[in-house]
Parts: sequence; structure tokens; C-alpha cells
Amino acid sequence: MELKTAELSDIPQLSQLLNSLFVQEIEFTPNEQAHRRALKTIISNPQIGHILVIKETNKVLGMVNILYTISTALGAKVGILEDMVILKEYRAQGLGVQLITFALEFAKENECKRLTLLTDADNTDAHKFYEKVGFSRSCMLPFRITL
Repeated sequence: MELKTAELSDIPQLSQLLNSLFVQEIEFTPNEQAHRRALKTIISNPQIGHILVIKETNKVLGMVNILYTISTALGAKVGILEDMVILKEYRAQGLGVQLITFALEFAKENECKRLTLLTDADNTDAHKFYEKVGFSRSCMLPFRITL
């Protein structure tokens, strides 16, 4: 297994992973054209964020994004963790823990002082997973508007 940042050549596989993620999300639907555009933008602009992957040979088995912003509360760079997904046939084998551990180390090395993520309210498996790797629930409540 190899843990690394994604490359432009990974986009077709990353897009398929996003499709598999968004079919189970309440608020999102798959849109391959939008996925590919966003993936290319993130991979081509490391100041925006990084897409981290776990690969076996040339096969992407999982991915997670870290998108950057600046926290006025912390006065420092922070990250938003998004799109954590492992191929269905590779789940429950420890790959998610490896990938999220890599993401946490990567964020620290890139001077992030905090990572924030969102999960569906009813996705208790995800909640348990994130708590297991050190995340805690925030008292903040997300609000969203589509423009």
C-alpha cells in the first residue's frame, strides 16, 4: 500500500470513488463533470488543498480531501476534511485508519492547527470511526445555503 497525494492521472478513479460516496449521501448527487473539474482544481492548486490517496500498484483504493482556510479564532491555517471514502470491497481492512492517520500527519506537517469535518447525522458508523481516530463532536451546528 502506498499513501500519497493524488495526481492528475488519478482523476478518473477519484471521480468513481466520489460517485460511490455521493449515491449514499442525503444532500448530494453524483455529477462526474463537476467532480472531475473540482478534482483537477484541487490537485493543480496545493494552496487550496490536497487530495490524499491510498493505492495498491496503480489502483486508488481510497481518498480523502483536505481543503485549507485561515481561522481568525486560531490565527492560523486550518483544514476541512471532506470526501473520505474507501472502495467498498476494501472496507473493514484497516485502510480507512491508515488513510486518516496519514491525513492527520499530513495536515500537521502542512501547519494546520485544526481539522473539521461533516458527516450525515444518521451515519453512526462514520461517527464511531472518526471518534476512534481522535475526532470529537463539536457543539457547532452546520448551516448551509446553495447559491
